[in-house]
Amino acid sequence: MKLYFIRHADPDYSIDSLTAKGWHEAELLADRIARLGGIRDIYCSPLGRAQDTARVCLEPLGRTVITKDWLREFPAVMQMPDGRYRMPWDFVPGWWTKQPDLYNKDSWFRGPTMSRGGNVEEWYLRVTRGLDEILEGYGYRRDGNFYRTDAGNGDTIVFFCHLGVMFVMLSHLLSIATPVLWQNCFVAPSSVTLVSTEEVIPGEVAFRMKYFGDISHLYAAGEEPSGSGFFAEYQPRGDKRLQ
Repeated sequence: MKLYFIRHADPDYSIDSLTAKGWHEAELLADRIARLGGIRDIYCSPLGRAQDTARVCLEPLGRTVITKDWLREFPAVMQMPDGRYRMPWDFVPGWWTKQPDLYNKDSWFRGPTMSRGGNVEEWYLRVTRGLDEILEGYGYRRDGNFYRTDAGNGDTIVFFCHLGVMFVMLSHLLSIATPVLWQNCFVAPSSVTLVSTEEVIPGEVAFRMKYFGDISHLYAAGEEPSGSGFFAEYQPRGDKRLQ
C-alpha cells in the first residue's frame, strides 16, 4: 500500500488560496499526479489552499476528493509559561531543546510543555485516530507502534493537506515525536512524500518512508521551489534590526 502526502502549492494565506506561483506549481504537480496511476481514494483538507491544489490536479482526471475536517492545518494551541497562547511549533532551539518531554514519542502531547493549557492532545488524538480509521478501512489496524493486516493490498491513497498536520501523521506512522519533525523538518509547497507498507513477516506491517518532500516536478520545469514556512537560514551578526 502506498500513501502519498502532498502539501498544498504556494499559499496566499490572506485569501486561503494560492499565489500566482502556487497555481503554476499546482499545474506542474497535476502532470505528476496524472502519471501515478491506480489511485484508489483521495483525501483532502477542507481549507481553500489544499482544495484548490487538489482541484487543479484532479479535474483533468475526473476525480474528486473525500474531505476530512481533521486534515486541516493543525489548529491546536498551547499555553506558554508567560500565559500566552500560540501554535505548538516554530520554537527557537534554545528553548524547545531544553524541554525533554517534547522528545517522547508516546507522551509529548501530555507532558508539561504541551499540557499546561490549550487543546494539543485533543487535536493530536483527533488526527491520529482519523488516520487509523482510514487505514483500518483498507485492512490495516494499529497494534502498538506497528500495524497488522489479514490481507495486505497494493492500494494507492493520496492526502492533500498541510505541513503541520502532515508531520503529525508521519510521526504517528513512523513512531517519532511530532515536535522533532515540526522543528527539524521542512517540505516545500506542492511537495510529495511517499510512505509504503512493508511486510517482512506476513500480517505485521511497518510503514516506511520512501521519499520525503520531493519537488522533482518543479526542478524538471525550472521552477524555483517556494520557501513558504521556512525561516531565515542565518541571521547576520550585528544587525540592529534583530536586537
